[in-house]
Amino acid sequence: MIPEHTKYGIDKYVSDRIPPGDFLYALLTNNLIETMSRADDINQRYIFDIVKYIYNDIPSICWGSKEKVEKWLNRE
Repeated sequence: MIPEHTKYGIDKYVSDRIPPGDFLYALLTNNLIETMSRADDINQRYIFDIVKYIYNDIPSICWGSKEKVEKWLNRE
């Protein structure tokens, strides 16, 4: 299960290239320490499910490093 607000943020990032918040940005750029320090109580509980969703359900071209995320956000 993924928190609804988190899934919404990921989906808007993918579909509309809307910049994610600090937690999702850290997660999408593969920054574990920053991800865990920015996760709220709900996202901390579901972090494994969120990671599985990103890995299995969104294009790998838009996550995995800061460079990939920045390129995704700046594409037209």
